[in-house]
Amino acid sequence: MLPSTSPLEAIETRLRSLLPADLYAAAWVDPSPTTLEKVFEHLRTLQRILHDYSSRQISEHPPKPGEVRFSWQRGSLMFTDMAGFTRLMEANAAFGKAGAQNLLKVLNSYFSEMLEIISKSGGDLLEFTGDALLALFPADEKRNDTEQAVRAGLRMQRAMADFDAIETPQGHLHLGMRVGIHSGRFLMADLGTPRRMEHVLLGTAVQQAKLTESNGAAERVCLSEKAFQRVSSDFRFEEGKPGYHLVVDDLSEEQLGEYEITPRRRMASSVLFERSVAGMMSEIQGALKSIEPLASFLPQPVLSLLVESAADRRIPPDFPEPTVVFVNFIGLPELVDRALPGEELKVVSSFSRAFAQINAAVEARGGMLKKITYHLSGSDIVIYFGVPTAHTNDPVRAAQAALAIREIITNIKPPTVANFQPEIRCQIGISSGPCFVAEIGEPRGRREFNVLGDTVNTTARLMDRAEKNQILLSARVHEAIAPFFECNALEAVSLKGKSAPVPIFELVGSKA
Repeated sequence: MLPSTSPLEAIETRLRSLLPADLYAAAWVDPSPTTLEKVFEHLRTLQRILHDYSSRQISEHPPKPGEVRFSWQRGSLMFTDMAGFTRLMEANAAFGKAGAQNLLKVLNSYFSEMLEIISKSGGDLLEFTGDALLALFPADEKRNDTEQAVRAGLRMQRAMADFDAIETPQGHLHLGMRVGIHSGRFLMADLGTPRRMEHVLLGTAVQQAKLTESNGAAERVCLSEKAFQRVSSDFRFEEGKPGYHLVVDDLSEEQLGEYEITPRRRMASSVLFERSVAGMMSEIQGALKSIEPLASFLPQPVLSLLVESAADRRIPPDFPEPTVVFVNFIGLPELVDRALPGEELKVVSSFSRAFAQINAAVEARGGMLKKITYHLSGSDIVIYFGVPTAHTNDPVRAAQAALAIREIITNIKPPTVANFQPEIRCQIGISSGPCFVAEIGEPRGRREFNVLGDTVNTTARLMDRAEKNQILLSARVHEAIAPFFECNALEAVSLKGKSAPVPIFELVGSKA
């Protein structure tokens, strides 16, 4: 063990998950000034990386790990969705590492350009979800957040001209994008445990923003009725689907105007002025204080990847075949809109307990709960088995986790707010197959470890098809788990993006 006089003795447990294996071992056996300086340099690099992985709401005002907090926010939410990614992935997947690098280059060019426009237009990226983006344009005293969001959307659609003819081994391919904007009030919350926190948006305004994007059109900016009413005299519109409005981009460059604000500033680098043991220990503890709140928002497998790859500042892209689980958690996320002043804490606390239990069920079976994202109703919980850590029986582990999650959700006793107690339920989909796994975004800016591809989309569509508290499986997952679980074959269904009906199965339970 460490000598009792080691300067690292008091903080050794805090360093375990934040140092790469070789550096941890060196610090364990030789906590010399030279080693301590390497520890500090690593932590400084990791701090920058975690800052880039975090939205502004977290990086600038991080909570204490395990601290549940919430606040009502107003602003305009923008959802985007990419069209054409599956063909682009398939065109590169057969070429191994070279194809992965080529695909990552295109994706990062796309995301870097979109993120720069969002930032310069006054918005903040809240999250990546596959090839989609969620951005917030916060309300201010002038209440011009909707106009800022629309101008950002138009700039983004104009920038898509750079992706009209992407060169691939199978010829030139095209990427398109839908943009949806809704303005309203929503609850922003940080919840979870010190081991794993999550930043979520709650309320029907979030679902309405997602609905606006899904009812939009490729290459257009679509507004909800509420957003439209705020800027109806500022732009020209065409009627879209009932209740939605498409912006007409007939503005000159001068009319579209200059960007609203400067981009998000990079985090200032700390400098080691004092190289004595006492001075370095002070800097190391200061770095830990900044790192730990940000680290708690990442799944443990992703944090481990970032820690081990910090020196290279990159995670190599790959084409694995994970098992993907989507859980639509319905009833609790929408409850905040009914809450009377002072009742919000009951909803957020209940959601926090549910998230902690679900995350534990996933981690206990070797999976990764990537994030809570947003759906047309409720919240979606995105889970992966097989990335970044693979097992020989990932489909079985995923099925076990899905059954455990269903039990957790069906046993939740929801809080009563405004004399109303909701029904809590879920829909779950499980699929497996080829995906593209990479660190996407700006290579030296806002980015995330992400999983993209048709398998992810198929899983989400299976989830949408599920009935109340039902778990639906793809044929590939069913084949892998059939010896261990009771399953029912269902009638094949048509899924978006599939040329023929897809066979599906229902997971009932474990075999005795």
